[in-house]
Amino acid sequence: MKRTLVIGKETHELEMYRHGGKVTMIWDGEEIPVDIYRVEPTSYSLIIDKRSIGVNIDRLRISEDPDLHGFRGSFYAGAYEFTLQDPKKRLLAEAMAKSPQTGGNLMKAQMPGKLMKYFVREGEEVDEGHPLFILEAMKMENEYRAVKSGRVTRIHAPEGASLEIYAPIMTLEPLETP
Repeated sequence: MKRTLVIGKETHELEMYRHGGKVTMIWDGEEIPVDIYRVEPTSYSLIIDKRSIGVNIDRLRISEDPDLHGFRGSFYAGAYEFTLQDPKKRLLAEAMAKSPQTGGNLMKAQMPGKLMKYFVREGEEVDEGHPLFILEAMKMENEYRAVKSGRVTRIHAPEGASLEIYAPIMTLEPLETP
């Protein structure tokens, strides 16, 4: 299980796996053998480097995002609030927040990926919110929808194409109003 752990402004990469009955934690690239014992539903005893650490973990509701999990970890040195998130989803969210989806009426790939499927054809009219295509990026299928009503005037990339970031995908012209 790989996760990005954020404590305040610090970001750490965390991975834990079990092999042959042993648990290994990889913290920012450093492998650390860990023995974990569950004492109560939210209390754990961790043995790291022959030292025992008692930890209570409480879940926090910090966001409507189902992929962002908030926790409070309490142990003898104090308490820390932190979040855990799938690093691929975090990178995808950051890329989508930084890049504009459109440049005028031209829809572009917000991240590198494979164009999986179109739901429209050239010349077709669509309403706001209508699904247009699916772009697979980082093993996630991202459905792009029309941000306004319009007509698909040009499809720039074929289904199955591997696209670079900001590659043109389709042009969606606004409908003329009478």
